Amino acid sequence: MRYPAAETAEKHARILEEASRLFRERGFSGVSVSEIMKATGLTHGPFYNHFDSKEELMAESVLHGFKNTLDGLNATNETAKGRAEYVKRYLSAAHRDAPGMGCTMASLSAETRHEPQVRGVFTDRLKAVIEAVATHFPWPSRRSARGDAIRMMASMVGAMILARAVEDERFSDEILSEVRKGLV
Repeated sequence: MRYPAAETAEKHARILEEASRLFRERGFSGVSVSEIMKATGLTHGPFYNHFDSKEELMAESVLHGFKNTLDGLNATNETAKGRAEYVKRYLSAAHRDAPGMGCTMASLSAETRHEPQVRGVFTDRLKAVIEAVATHFPWPSRRSARGDAIRMMASMVGAMILARAVEDERFSDEILSEVRKGLV
């Protein structure tokens, strides 16, 4: 039985949204296709009507996550104050405590190096985010904007990875706070 195109597109979007969330929460290897489909309210069977493989879904999920990152960036005021608010929002306990709703870079970068089908997409999208950050916010010098953007994003993502990795919540909060202070 064939479904209307709009219904098929809606199911595809639901699968992608749930997969992105679950991958950010538990990693690529921590989630099965069956679990993703169950989270969408669909059976396992239709998965292959939407994706050729789990790896294809992983790559598309990374694209989806980076789109959300760029959308959040574009919704931020293009001022020094906007940049400070962006950093504070990113380096928050709320972001740390909700990886499924957060940044793809902080959640999946370590795993991406083991996934050849995902690395190219991740690389392309990271370059796009760096370029967007470099052009979106004001920097002391246009010539150093790309380097400033790389340092800012690497500091933020690294801080989030470390803050999520430690078992001491006060230390985790301190990591986020110190990096925030260094960037704003």
